[in-house]
Amino acid sequence: MKLKHLSLSVMIMGTALGLASTQAAASGYQFGSQSVSGQGTAHANGAEANDPSTIFSNPAGLSRLDGTQISAGATLVVPHSEYTDKGSVNVLGQSTGNGNGGNFAPKVVAAPTFYLSSKINDKFTAGIGLYVPYGAKLDYDYNWAGRYALRSINLQSLNINPSIAFKLDERHSFGFGVSAQYMKATLDQMADATSGLALGVASQLPGGATPGNIATASGLLRAAGVRGDGLAHVQGDDWGFGWNVGYMFQLDDNTRFGLAYRSSIKQTLTGSSTWTFNNVSGSLVPFGIPLSAAAAAKMKHPDASASVDVTTPETASANFFHQLNSKVALMGDVTWVRNSRLQQVDIKQSTVNSVVQGDLVLHQNWKDTWRVSLGSNYQLNDAWMLRGGLAWEQSPVKSDLDRHPAIPDSDRLWLSLGANYKINKQSSIDLAYSFIDFKNANVNYSDTCNPTGNNGTCTGNGGTVKGTYKTYLQLVGVQYNYRF
Repeated sequence: MKLKHLSLSVMIMGTALGLASTQAAASGYQFGSQSVSGQGTAHANGAEANDPSTIFSNPAGLSRLDGTQISAGATLVVPHSEYTDKGSVNVLGQSTGNGNGGNFAPKVVAAPTFYLSSKINDKFTAGIGLYVPYGAKLDYDYNWAGRYALRSINLQSLNINPSIAFKLDERHSFGFGVSAQYMKATLDQMADATSGLALGVASQLPGGATPGNIATASGLLRAAGVRGDGLAHVQGDDWGFGWNVGYMFQLDDNTRFGLAYRSSIKQTLTGSSTWTFNNVSGSLVPFGIPLSAAAAAKMKHPDASASVDVTTPETASANFFHQLNSKVALMGDVTWVRNSRLQQVDIKQSTVNSVVQGDLVLHQNWKDTWRVSLGSNYQLNDAWMLRGGLAWEQSPVKSDLDRHPAIPDSDRLWLSLGANYKINKQSSIDLAYSFIDFKNANVNYSDTCNPTGNNGTCTGNGGTVKGTYKTYLQLVGVQYNYRF
């Protein structure tokens, strides 16, 4: 069954720019393009520093920009994916159905960017950037096979990044920036109410929750008309702060090298968790409890305040740029991302009326990753410069057991094409197209918490999501540049 799927780049997670949300074009939850001119070379141009978007890749590159310059753009993300279920089961080992997810992501989403630079004097250049660093948006069907692991996620972010560069001499430049980062996130997960009630009833029978007692309890519940799923909804937001630095070395008129580092940012997204069981029918009266199944489930899961600690990964990059001749320039970039900071997501829920629900835990177990990019510019004539690039990027997911439906990530290859059209001396337009092919990704993710909550130590559904994702993305970008 074909469906649209968008994987963009920290979990559980508009403004004047309109906060974009996608599911990561770059590894993890990172968004794949903060610059259209960079996208045209598969982001191999960290040492090119040809417009103010160098604020993101290497703030030392600001020292190469004259006067006052503006770059404003947007990248459209067009996703395509197929999910095929291969035997997902609930905590009782029963099939959750063969729903493959449906059209679970928007057909097209847009991520905007804005950069401004201004040369103060021969030594200092200042600037500011606004861009989308992370995001995720998935919206599966309510009855899809993996609904107990995830129904939907919407992570939105915006980074405001003022920066300054210092030119020490004709060879050495340094840059520094600070970041104010906003995140807002919502997550929906279906609640396996019927299995939870069956386990609860079985635990009260002689011998406890044995397979035989669970089967007996399930039969009694079915006879009483107990069926249906609940829905858990979690939301929160927060601001966080970080910094980035860069260094650029000019070997000669045609060759330069760059180093850049961006810090992690710690945030605590706070908000609420709400539970609804409107679709749960039936009654527990046959067991001597004059209470509807929906009311019983709600007593176990009252609405509460919620929070989740998030630490975005730091990155380190090394890059080069070489003007081979008057027509051709070559460039490359290697970037390391400390994705191992994300081992699991613990969504904490407050105690309400002495009911302890425990954390809603999504284990990730991520590893650090690398991206390698190579690109080139070709000056076709006075008006047109053509761009191209290739990149290979690792996924932070270690194994099928760690691949969560919130981000069914895998290694990917980038193929990018771009162009810069010079309108006049002051203005130009950048265009870019990228095709990102993901390696087929198997998911075999099991929830370690069952619906009884392990005596309040956790909140979960149990069960396993088992299937395969086939994904590719297309990015289409346009950027306007103006020099005063």
